[in-house]
Amino acid sequence: MSDTTKTRPEAPAPEAIRWFGTTWLDHDRGYAWRRTAAAAGSLLAAAAGAFVLRLGFQGLADAKIGTFVTVLAFCGVAVCSVLAFQRTWKGFTARRPAGRANDNQSLYAIGFIGALLAYFVRSLTEAPGEALHRSEYEAAGARQASRRSTGAKPKRRPKR
Repeated sequence: MSDTTKTRPEAPAPEAIRWFGTTWLDHDRGYAWRRTAAAAGSLLAAAAGAFVLRLGFQGLADAKIGTFVTVLAFCGVAVCSVLAFQRTWKGFTARRPAGRANDNQSLYAIGFIGALLAYFVRSLTEAPGEALHRSEYEAAGARQASRRSTGAKPKRRPKR
């Protein structure tokens, strides 16, 4: 538990972020090391994925299926990577609508390098999703404070 939630038990509970827990709140308990590890891990995973894709494209070249199919496959992976990067990046700043959570699974499966690179770039400045979680946490804290300042009495309807 962070010092903020210890001193304010009536404050809303912060939402945990994968790999970071609630360390994003006060940047404590190894937050910097976790960010460094997340950045390095996502970059290494992207490099390993690029190597595997290189082997796949080498297999296409060895099969002598023609340059058209090879170029088509390369362009498909490149477009999916760009779209996965863009959608992952947007996911760090805004929540997806509830019904549309898994509509891009195949896009992320093909363009996984783009998603990993987005995670890497975001990890250089903050925990991925930290800005979104912080804004939601502060808004919930402000709502809680306004409820406390108005008092616990419910509003009554005027008699007619």
